[in-house]
This record gives sequence, structure tokens and C-alpha cells, in this order.
Amino acid sequence: MYHARHGLAALLASLTLLLSLVASAAQPVAIGINYPRSGEYSEEGLMQMRGALMAIEEINAAGGVLGRPVTLLEADTASRPAQAAENEDRLADQGARMLFGGSSSAVAVAAGQRARERGLLYFGTLTYSNDTTGKDGHRYMFRECYNAWMSSRVLGQHLREHFADQRYFYITADYTWGHTTEASMRHFTDTEDEADHGRTMVPFPGGRYRQLQAALAEAAESDAEVLVMVLFGNQMVTAMRLAYEMGLTRRMQIVVPNLTLSMVEQAGPGIMAGVLGAAPWTWNVPFHYDYPRGQAFVNDFAERYETYPSTSAASAYSIVYQWRDAAERARSFDSERLITALEGHRYSLLKDEQQWRAFDHQNVQTVYAVRINPRDTVMAGRFRQDYFEILGAMEGERAAQTQTEWIAERRRYGQPPRLE
Repeated sequence: MYHARHGLAALLASLTLLLSLVASAAQPVAIGINYPRSGEYSEEGLMQMRGALMAIEEINAAGGVLGRPVTLLEADTASRPAQAAENEDRLADQGARMLFGGSSSAVAVAAGQRARERGLLYFGTLTYSNDTTGKDGHRYMFRECYNAWMSSRVLGQHLREHFADQRYFYITADYTWGHTTEASMRHFTDTEDEADHGRTMVPFPGGRYRQLQAALAEAAESDAEVLVMVLFGNQMVTAMRLAYEMGLTRRMQIVVPNLTLSMVEQAGPGIMAGVLGAAPWTWNVPFHYDYPRGQAFVNDFAERYETYPSTSAASAYSIVYQWRDAAERARSFDSERLITALEGHRYSLLKDEQQWRAFDHQNVQTVYAVRINPRDTVMAGRFRQDYFEILGAMEGERAAQTQTEWIAERRRYGQPPRLE
């Protein structure tokens, strides 16, 4: 019996090696990541690249996709929509069969539109604006992360329970993500009256130190007890440091609707302690809820990069695997056949079950309300990155817009009730 098992193991090892050799000898298939290597969201971009490279290395070690190894083409958006659109043309001309990336919703919308013109799928990584799969949605756009509606719904539930009847003030990045996130947050916290719950806008990209300083001074002069900073990336980091220096973190409950590991790390745990937010995934989710595949991803990523993976890394990693799986089911790299393979598909990878919803291509998944841990807790953990206390979870079907709500939004903007 021992010899039989030994022989079987050797045979399997030989077959694995053979598959790997066949894949390496086959013509590579390219995919393109269009991400912020520079600019406001460069730290999120770095995490996306790391997650994508890790997935590709694993996939190639297992035989590639349809017997072909995967190669990665890259381009820097600098978080600028026009640059992102130009990059899509260059990546397509270089032979990319699928495109993904982005940390700005304006970039994702522009890149997705150009990808559609080139007949290629575009997967959004960090693009939280409702518009991405709402009024600007189309058949070639798939969003892996949650949207502003979903994050605001889980976070709004916590805020209504603990900060009801308090006055809010909003500081918002002046572009599609900021606009739809503020609107969703107001909706789910019953703070839609701007006379009672004030706001100020900050330019994006390019909102500078003095503009953020002026916005925070306006918040300080209000009587608000809750300060919602609809800011992301470097803008959020700068604003949090200013809020701390001005004493606002002691006076007000700070809310940052979308939190990532990279942003918290840049601002520092002492400044971020107690901040409330939401996330579609954090590195401790697989351990908190016992998801073995997610735990393995976190451990492998940490071993490889000496840091825990952020939401950005998990999103890019998941996208590469979902494209691989769709191609295997479709037995093709053709975009139309991939769309059919993706629509309605349910899967589990780094957490519990997720679904590519057919009518809007939104990834419907569990979402989490989180709070940043005290500095002592953070500093005691590995890498000093134990940032996220999970306050609550909401299943995706409950968090997401219904099809009726989605159609109503599309009609408000003169868009057809189905993706085209």
C-alpha cells in the first residue's frame, strides 16, 4: 500500500511538472493593470500590483490559463481619467485580453468606457462611486469591490444606533466618488438637511494643504459632533493629521467612509485611533470568521512582502483569479463569452460567498463596519498593523441596491434599464 501511494504521489508530481512545462512553452496571454503608480493614490496602487503579481505567479505555477502562462502589462494612471483612457489604448495595442485596476472612480469610469470601445472587459478594483455600476455601468464593466451605497448602509446602521440625533459635518472630495458617497451617507444617517448638517468640498485631484486646512477650520467652527471626511488616499492622510493637530479628533467622532490599511498606516495609529469606517475586506476578516483560503492568502502575502495585504491587494488578487476561472468555464478569452460566464456566478475565495450580479455587474458581498484600534493594540501585533476592529457585518443582498432601485437611478440619468 505504501508503494502504491508513493507511486501515485510521484505520478501526480510528474503531471504537475508537465503541466507547468507545457504552460511555459505555450504562447503567453497578457492582461493589463491600469493603476496609480504615482499621484494621490499611489500606495493603493502598490498594493494592487502586489496582489496581481502574487495571483499570476500562483496561477502560472498551477499550469496557467487554458494551458497558457499569464503575463502582466502595466500603466500608470496617476489617478487622472484622461491618462487612464490613453493607457487602455496602449495596453490593448500591446495585446492585453483583460484590463483592471484603478483607485479613483473617475479613472475607473473613464478606463471602463475605453475598454468597452476596445471590446475588452474592465474590472474595477477600488472604485466606490455608485456611478461605476450605476448610471455609468455597461456590459464590459465589472466591479469587484463594494460601492458607496453598500458601505454607507453598513456604516449608517452603526451610526444611527450610536450617534442618533447628533449634528454632522461633511468634507467631501469633489468628484464622482465623493458626491455619491456623501449622498449615500446622508441617506442612511438621516442627515440630508444641509442646513443642519453642513458640508464643504475639496478639489480632487489636487486639493492642497491649505484647502484641506480651510475645510477643517470650517468644520471646527460648526457645532457638529460627527465629522464625516469623504476623502481617500493622500488627501485623507493629510486631513487626518490636520484634524489631530487642531484637536478635532478629541472633539468629534471622525468617520472615514472607506478605510484601507495603507491609508491608516500612512496617517499613523495614534492619529487614526477610534475612527469609524467601512470595508469590503480587511486582512483580519478571514481569521475573525474562519475562512481558510483567505487566511492562506494573508499568510502568503505577509511572508512575501513583509506587510499584511490591504483591500486593494485582495481586490486585484481576486480579480485575476475570477478572470482565470471565467476563462476556464468559457474555454475562451473572448469578452462576450467571459461576460456570459461571469454574470450570476457565485464563488468563495478570500471570505464567504460572493456573486457577480447579472443586471449591473456589481459584486454582491458581505460588507463590514470597522473602527480603528487603539495605538497600543496596533503596536502589539505583527507588523504593527492590527488596525481594524470589526463592529458588524451585513450580507451583500441586504447592503446592495435592489434591481428596482438601480433601474430608477438609471432612468433619472436617461440611461436604459439594462446594461449595453
